[in-house]
Amino acid sequence: MPLIELKNIAREYRMGAELIRAIRSISLTISKGEYVALMGPSGSGKSTLMNIIGCLDTPTSGEYFLNGAVVSKMSDNELAEVRNREIGFVFQTFNLLPRNTALENVALPLLYAGYKKQKRYEMATATMSDVGLADRMKHKPNELSGGQRQRVAIARALVNHPSIILADEPTGNLDTKTSEEIMSLFNDIHEKGNTIIVVTHEEDIALHAHRIVRLRDGLVESDEMNKNIRRAVVA
Repeated sequence: MPLIELKNIAREYRMGAELIRAIRSISLTISKGEYVALMGPSGSGKSTLMNIIGCLDTPTSGEYFLNGAVVSKMSDNELAEVRNREIGFVFQTFNLLPRNTALENVALPLLYAGYKKQKRYEMATATMSDVGLADRMKHKPNELSGGQRQRVAIARALVNHPSIILADEPTGNLDTKTSEEIMSLFNDIHEKGNTIIVVTHEEDIALHAHRIVRLRDGLVESDEMNKNIRRAVVA
């Protein structure tokens, strides 16, 4: 059974009298343990598709199955539960709480999941060590570099062991060297068995994935295995 199965997904928006067809018809299957890049120019539908896969939005038509469950028909509360249990998000802008320490930011999803405080901090501490931030737990986001902030965001995405890591332009705010370090970390995470979906418009970032799905005008333009996988070289 595929981890993600999209069948003829479409998403339309009304803007005044105009009908925007962000996704026209997309069918896509992603298996557990895959590393997939969703690529496309602005307006291709990649962000809308990411929002649907991440249970942040629902399709106008078509069916979405996640781990065999029919997501496309779920209520807002059910979608929130699936998001917290199944999906770890990494955003371009990090989305960290500025007044909280790095450790508190990482532990936050576990609060929503109902873990007791001691367990939350044990799990968050272990995950921060996994992403190379054992010495930065008490720092607040403004005391960290951009790369360190993105590592905190990745730790937060990983902390409750989700089925999918969904990364939206994860290196968009980072310099080239730091981008390489972050992509190397994603490679390590994938090798441990995580399913990773990276949304990007940058070819060099997409080339780290094992499979590249290119979108254009709300449709899949191509879906191919990547024969030229890049490996991030970190000095």
